Amino acid sequence: MQRRYITVDVFTDRAFGGNQLAVVLDAGGLSTAQMQAIATEFNYSETTFVLPPRDKANDAEVRIFTPVRELPFAGHPNVGTAFVLARCSNEPRPRLLFEEKAGIVPVEIWREQGEVVGAELTAPQPLARLAKLSAAEVAACLSLTADDIKIDRHVPEAVGVGTPFVVAELHSREALRRASADAAAFGRTLPRGGAFSVYFYTRDIPAAEAGCDLQARMFMRGAGGFAEDPATGSATVAAAALLAELDPLRDGELELTGGQGFGMGRPSILRTTVEKEGGALLNAYVGGHCVQMMEGTFKLAGEG
Repeated sequence: MQRRYITVDVFTDRAFGGNQLAVVLDAGGLSTAQMQAIATEFNYSETTFVLPPRDKANDAEVRIFTPVRELPFAGHPNVGTAFVLARCSNEPRPRLLFEEKAGIVPVEIWREQGEVVGAELTAPQPLARLAKLSAAEVAACLSLTADDIKIDRHVPEAVGVGTPFVVAELHSREALRRASADAAAFGRTLPRGGAFSVYFYTRDIPAAEAGCDLQARMFMRGAGGFAEDPATGSATVAAAALLAELDPLRDGELELTGGQGFGMGRPSILRTTVEKEGGALLNAYVGGHCVQMMEGTFKLAGEG
């Protein structure tokens, strides 16, 4: 059986930027082990598999795999998959509903002059604050010192809106640039609160990166050790939800534009919005532009 796939760069408006994603469109009949093997073969930070929905009220079941494990929810896979499905549809809908292990994920389609250009997801779960870590623990994971970690707003925390991440703020853009993953420290510290990865950001933005409210990086375990993600929508929207919860704003919207992947040569722009009412968080969103890159087919050995 020939199975179609499309690759897309997510959270960018130009080719070879953003975060790469492979979308397998004809995933029916694949086992979990086969999906994992295919994701490992693509070796992108994530690969999605599109299946018929279990509930006809929804548009698709979407399963998300890194090269080493399945995820209950992730940001750029949802944005990129919705972009691909909308572009492939003869009658594109303005909003898609995806069934995922973390719950139902609504995704709004972005259009400009009638063309599909991106998408914005709604986080499937409310903000969960799962565990606090010391500045020294997180600094060690990032090969930094505790003095590089900024804690006046929040200490490092494992938080999530579907998938948990350790979120930490750094004092400077220079510290963000200097960070590197320390495998031994990761092994001692994580997982914590269900988080296996560290998303760290700074609000110290140089003039060359004007237009971003924060710059971030994210380290995670990959197939060959540690990997850096050029754009992490699920971590960005969780961090935005955390910052919104800490903000004194009681009613209205908090909007943040995040930059990521700049030091990797894959600049990414992630736009988040968090709604508050009576001081409580309502919904959190993250979206961005996408660019379709490649498409093709593959046939697994042994399939008809």
